[in-house]
Amino acid sequence: MVGLAIALLSVAAITGVNYGLREIAPAVSTGVVYLLAVLLVSSYWGLWLGLLTGFVSTAAFNFFHIPPTGRFTIADAENWVALGVFFVAAVVTSTLANAARSRADEAERRRREADLTAEMARLLLGGSSIEDSLRAVGQRIAGALGLASVEVELSWVDSDRRRNALPLIVEGDRVGTVLVPKGAEPAALDALAQRVIPALETLVAAAKHRRELETQVIEAKALRRSDVIQKALLRSVSHDLRTPLTAITTAASGLESATLSEEARRELTSVVATESARLSRLVQDLLDLSRLQAGSVEPRSDWCSLDEVLRSAVESVPAPARGFDIALDDDLPLLRSDAAQLERALANVLENAARFAGDGPVTVRAHAAGRWITVRVSDRGPGIAKGELERIFEPFHRSREQPGGGSGLGLAIARGFVEANGGRLRANSLPGQGTTFVFRLPLPTETPAPGRPTGRPVA
Repeated sequence: MVGLAIALLSVAAITGVNYGLREIAPAVSTGVVYLLAVLLVSSYWGLWLGLLTGFVSTAAFNFFHIPPTGRFTIADAENWVALGVFFVAAVVTSTLANAARSRADEAERRRREADLTAEMARLLLGGSSIEDSLRAVGQRIAGALGLASVEVELSWVDSDRRRNALPLIVEGDRVGTVLVPKGAEPAALDALAQRVIPALETLVAAAKHRRELETQVIEAKALRRSDVIQKALLRSVSHDLRTPLTAITTAASGLESATLSEEARRELTSVVATESARLSRLVQDLLDLSRLQAGSVEPRSDWCSLDEVLRSAVESVPAPARGFDIALDDDLPLLRSDAAQLERALANVLENAARFAGDGPVTVRAHAAGRWITVRVSDRGPGIAKGELERIFEPFHRSREQPGGGSGLGLAIARGFVEANGGRLRANSLPGQGTTFVFRLPLPTETPAPGRPTGRPVA
């Protein structure tokens, strides 16, 4: 209706304009102006409306401008020729304008399809999940083809009352389905079946191949990582396990001496006990590390008090020369975590800080803010180089600049237990000014039932 109205208004306007042109040009020659209306209408609304505009223009030209005016008759034979030429010119103009319009529409459609293919490639080859990417791809296809909705599934789905199912075939196998609403425009369905789906099949095949390659890369990295850990474990076993075993064996041999004094016997007995505890702790660390790396650490969450967990951790580690300086905010909220795992993580960090504290105390501060409780464990030791701040949490890592007596497992286990309980553990340090370990422990959204015991960590 809009095109018809524009056609009639254009013809009427040009008819009025031609009255003014008759003062400067013969009436017969003003007919060419009507071709502007024909060109306009056929360019925007197609061939048939353009031909109709040409016919109406011919009739208006005859009625208003070719003598005798005011009726559809022609007195002069020359005017018949002029009117015929005008009508033929109108038909040719309408046909050419429609052809140009069709070519422009085809070029625009091809451009949209090319943009759609590029967008599908970006989503499928750049996204992290094929399934999530396909949801976005369906939305892009629907928008580009003017469909109400398009769904792409990586499974075999049959047509139903609302949707038609178009298969995705890759190397002869059906790998998915494109679902489109029933009653969709035939032109959109043709474009989807002939051009969009073949491109989508190629991209889905490439995305699945990429995912397989990524899986292989991850497995290869895991194997290399496992090999590194195994080698590090062998080195640790050859040194860390041998040292206490050697001490225990030597002390046990000395205890067999008949001439051993009572004081020497007590010293050797103490060595056996100390090195046995050290050996037990190392074996426990190795077991905990293997559980963490296997993802088999399941926290037994319950309500617990950070104050009790922290004080239990302090009691389990040797104190530094100047002791521990502990200051916690009053009325810290209860945590819902595995108290034993948190105690172990805190104890490992406290033990590490005490080892490097030197002549200064190890300070412990805790406060609640927002959804987190933050605990800071600081020492005034030699500090850690910037490049080592993350490596200290790797299993078996020992700083070459600051060799200690540990196994290189304590901080790795601490971070593993903290993260298993939903928290975070990181280190800040300036060489020569000490190190601060920062725990961020999540606060639960619920509150404990009235009178519920907080519980103490259990070994």
